Amino acid sequence: MPLFSTHISEFDCSATKQSGWLLALPVVVWLALPLNGLAQKKPRTVPDKPVSASLIDNGAIAQPTQKSTKTVEEETEFTDAYRFLLVDEPTKAITAMEKILQKNPTNAAVNYALASALVKSGKITEAFPYAQKAYQLNRTNAYYLLQVAELYVKQKRYADAEALYEELLSQGQESMEYGVELAAIYLFDDKPDKALATYDRVEKAMGLNEEITRQKQRIYLKQNKIDKAIEEAERLIASEPADPEFLIEGAELLIANERVPLAVTWLERALKLNPDDPQAHMLLADVYRKQGNLDKSGQELQKVFDNPNLEAGLKARILSSYMGVSGDRPTAKQDALKMAQALVTQSPNDAKAQVMLADLLAQQGQKAEARNAYVKAAKVDPSVYQVWEAIIQLDGELSQVDSILAHSEKALEVFPSQGMMWYANGSAHLYKRHYQQAVDALDEARKLLTTNPAFKSAELQGQLGDAYNGLGDHQRSNEAYEVALKANPNDDHVLNNYSYFLSLRKENLTKARAMSTLLAERHPTNATYLDTHAWVLYVMKDYAGAKKFLEKAVQSDPNNVSSTILEHYGDALFQLGEKDKALIQWKLAKQKGETSERLERKIAAGKLYE
Repeated sequence: MPLFSTHISEFDCSATKQSGWLLALPVVVWLALPLNGLAQKKPRTVPDKPVSASLIDNGAIAQPTQKSTKTVEEETEFTDAYRFLLVDEPTKAITAMEKILQKNPTNAAVNYALASALVKSGKITEAFPYAQKAYQLNRTNAYYLLQVAELYVKQKRYADAEALYEELLSQGQESMEYGVELAAIYLFDDKPDKALATYDRVEKAMGLNEEITRQKQRIYLKQNKIDKAIEEAERLIASEPADPEFLIEGAELLIANERVPLAVTWLERALKLNPDDPQAHMLLADVYRKQGNLDKSGQELQKVFDNPNLEAGLKARILSSYMGVSGDRPTAKQDALKMAQALVTQSPNDAKAQVMLADLLAQQGQKAEARNAYVKAAKVDPSVYQVWEAIIQLDGELSQVDSILAHSEKALEVFPSQGMMWYANGSAHLYKRHYQQAVDALDEARKLLTTNPAFKSAELQGQLGDAYNGLGDHQRSNEAYEVALKANPNDDHVLNNYSYFLSLRKENLTKARAMSTLLAERHPTNATYLDTHAWVLYVMKDYAGAKKFLEKAVQSDPNNVSSTILEHYGDALFQLGEKDKALIQWKLAKQKGETSERLERKIAAGKLYE
C-alpha cells in the first residue's frame, strides 16, 4: 500500500495555483448532462428523474400531459446537438445548441450543455455566462451548481466556488460527499484549517474514510503538527486492528519524523499479524542499519529473502539497496552473496536474480562464476544488452576466445545493430585467424560505430589492417593502417604490425623504419617492439643495427624471450659472420618449442635459409 496515496476526490488538475497542500491539485470533474440514462455520478440533491428526461425547464415551456409538437421538436433538436458532445465534436454541438437557445434562451438544460461544449473547446470565459444562467434558472439542480463552481475554480475565484459548495453542503447529509471537493478548494485557496474542518464535517456525517485521513495527515505534516498526524494514523489502526498495513503505514510516518521507538513497536505488531510482510521487515532492517546494528539489519533482510512468495525482482532490488548502504561492513559482501545464491536457488529462471548474483561474484573476483551467472540471465532474458556486454568482458578477461565468438554471435542475433558486439566478434575471429570472418565483422562494426564519439577508430582500423594482411590483400591492409594512424599517429599496435608486415614484404622500408624507430624509442625495454625494429633494419641490410636491438630484446627478459626473437638474433649474427653464435641462437629458438621447417634446415646445415 503506497504511503499517503493521492486519490482524494474526483478532481482533475485544471487549476494551477501551487499551494503545496495537495500532491495533486484537484478541480471538479465535469459532469456531462445525462442523456437517455447515461448519467454519471448523480448528485444527492437531484431527484431520481435524470435532468435530461425533460428539456422543458420549470415553467419555461408548459408541460402538459401530452407534449406539444414544439416540445417534441425542441427535445429532438437538443438530443441531436448533444450527440455531437458525446462523440467529441464540441464545435458542432456549440453551433446546434446556440440555435436552440435562439428559440428558447431560458432553457437551463441547454445552457448547461452549451457551457459544457464551450469548456471542452477550451473557451472557459465564454462558457461561464451559460453555466451561470443555467444555475440561475434552476437553483435546485446540483449539476448546474457544480458546473458554476468548477468554472470559478478554473478562474481562480476560489471564494466564490467555496460559497457554492457551502450552499450545497447546507442542503443536508446527502450532499456531504461534496465536502471532499470543497476541502480541496480550500487547500487551493491556502486555507488548510478550513479544509480540515470540512474533512471533519464529512467524516462526522459519513464515517471514517481512509483517503480523507491521509489528506488530513498531509495537512498536519505541512503545519508541522506531527502529533496530530500520528493521531490520524492511530484512528486508522483502531478502525482496522487486524490490518497490518495501517500499522506499517503509520510506522513509515513515525520513522520519517524521528519517532523510531514507537515505529518499531508498530512494526512488531504488524509482524505478529503477518510474519511474512516484506515491507515491515525492510523498515526494521533500515531502522537497525541506521542504528548501527548491521547484524539485526541483515537478519531482517534474510527473512525477506526466505519468503518464497515474494517476487524475485523485488528481492534483487532490495539486495542492491542493501549493498549500497552496507558495503563497508567486513561481512557485507559475503552476506549479500549468500542471499543472492539463495535467491537464484528459489528463482533460477529469474534474470534479475541471476544478474544480481553475477554482479556480486564479479565484485569478489570470481570471474568464471560471474560470467556463467550472466549467461544464465541472458538465456532467461536475452533482451538486456548490458548483460551481453558483461559476458563478453569477462570472456576476454578469462582469455576464452571461443567463448567470445559464441557469445557475441548469440548477442548479435538479438542486437544486430550493436557495433561493439560486431567488434568483439571480429577481434575474436582475427585471433583465431579466421581472416575473412574478421574482415566481415570488423567492417560491420566500422559502419555502425562511425558516429560513436567514445569509440577509438584507430584500434578497429588496426585490426582491419591485420585481417586484410592475413588475407593477402596488402593494399587494403595498408589503407586500413593509414586510416588508423591518421586517427592516432602513436598507436603502438598499428606502428608495430604495419612496419613489420612491410619489412616482410620488403616494401616501403623507409616508412617501416620510421615507424619502428618511433616504437623502439618509446618502448626501449619492450622485446616485441625491439624485435620489429631490428627486423626492419635486418631487411635493410643494417645487420649491425639489427644485432644491437636484438641483443636489447633478449636482455629485456632473458627467461621469457620468444623463439622468433632468438631466430632473428641468430640470423643477424650469421650475416655478421658469427656463424657459431648464430647456430647457438637457432638451437635455443628450437628449444623454446616453436620450430619450423626453415629453422630445422638452418640448424641442420649450419647456414642461413631465407
